[in-house]
Amino acid sequence: MRYPQVYPARFLCRPNRFIAQVELEGREETVHVKNTGRCRELLVPGAQVWLAQGQNAGRKTRFDLVAVQKGRRLINMDAQAPNRVFGEWARDGGLAGLRLLRPETPWGSSRFDFYWESEDEKGFVEVKGVTLEADGGAFFPDAPTQRGVKHLQELAAAHAQGYRAAVCFVIQMEDVAFFSPNDATHPAFGQALRQAAEVGVEVWAYDCAVTPDSLRMNARVPLRL
Repeated sequence: MRYPQVYPARFLCRPNRFIAQVELEGREETVHVKNTGRCRELLVPGAQVWLAQGQNAGRKTRFDLVAVQKGRRLINMDAQAPNRVFGEWARDGGLAGLRLLRPETPWGSSRFDFYWESEDEKGFVEVKGVTLEADGGAFFPDAPTQRGVKHLQELAAAHAQGYRAAVCFVIQMEDVAFFSPNDATHPAFGQALRQAAEVGVEVWAYDCAVTPDSLRMNARVPLRL
């Protein structure tokens, strides 16, 4: 996926989870933050960030904050991007023999990010964007997510009824050594992920090639469950 145009800026502060103040071309600008997670380790005063021009007419802010530099790492933090890049990856051969890929599909009491069909299989995929990095590893979640626990339980139930089921962690940065559930922040999610894996839910983790104006799923990352 690609953003039509991006602009470099300097992060100043985040008054609430929806907006940030940045310095853009010598002036202070209020921008929309496309990630409602905490992102405390990313959005620190003085950090280099990148802004994408907003596409919706009538909005209150002109720009979306979509990426941030953390040391040598460029991290995309657009919460809508993982589903978009997963869809591109799946259609480009990531899911072998793909005949149908349908987003936002209800099943049970959940709505999974994708339902897919090939000639021989049918399945569901739930996509999770990952922006938290520590000591070379990538971790999810960065805040407790009961919704995420429910999705894992529903994936296990779908698998028990004959569907192929997977959770795909799209790591919105490059060159990480491993992926692991963030047990320190939400142990119930880690427990649910391990239980789902034990009963046959597939756990995928991919890093991404990131530039200020693009994001693309790249390489499989080792798991530490």
